[in-house]
Amino acid sequence: MMKNKYPKYLEISKAIIAKIESGELLPGDKVPSENELINMYKISNTTARKSLLEVELQGWASRIKGKGTFVLNRSEDKHLTRMLGSFHAIKESFNENLIKEGFTPKNVTLEKTIIDNGISININGKNYIIEGKILKIRRLRYADDLLLKDETRYVSMSLCPRINLMELNQAFLKIYEDKYHLQLDSVQRTLGVTIVYPEEENNYFENDLQLPVFILDSVVVCENQKVVEIEHSFYRGDKYKFSLQAAIDNWQWTDFMMIVR
Repeated sequence: MMKNKYPKYLEISKAIIAKIESGELLPGDKVPSENELINMYKISNTTARKSLLEVELQGWASRIKGKGTFVLNRSEDKHLTRMLGSFHAIKESFNENLIKEGFTPKNVTLEKTIIDNGISININGKNYIIEGKILKIRRLRYADDLLLKDETRYVSMSLCPRINLMELNQAFLKIYEDKYHLQLDSVQRTLGVTIVYPEEENNYFENDLQLPVFILDSVVVCENQKVVEIEHSFYRGDKYKFSLQAAIDNWQWTDFMMIVR
């Protein structure tokens, strides 16, 4: 009977790396934990720990204390892939996703004001309205000092009172559910494409040439059909890829439309 060529921990680390190389595990995805590896391979704690450490030492993943080990972004152009149509993906914060992929996030708040007269938006042929007072917050979202997203959100203050006084570092959907106990029903989105020119007013991307930009418009709707959030954001097209997930969730459908402008 032939012995295995490699120690058990190296076999397991190679299997994990193979899943990363094949795309089964994507940047930002969580690698199986020590306990999961123990159950999968019937190994000791020490072997499981060494397996994960080997994946990390080879530069494929990074451990975040208290959260787990996550696949790093090793693509040459550092493209970020984001899932559309996945409610789980939407609930993860911008900063958390970047940290998992090995980037250093930074946020710059350009505006944080209260609007008295409400706001509306048309998505997929339907008008959505937030009435009453609204928190408007516009932020520039960076990864390693490169601006990736120019984000503007409008949040209902009747559904989320005093949200203007909160530190808004986590995902907004988690705030709605955990802090305000809102029952969320759906997220409706459209994704458009445009070109941003260097000389354009209010252009913070600091591009010297024409820059393709994704425009994401979305609304978050509660079970009572009241709108808690409207978002209008710009993603730089040379750094983002969007993938579409069409799956049936027990309680959630996310409608999606692609628009070219």
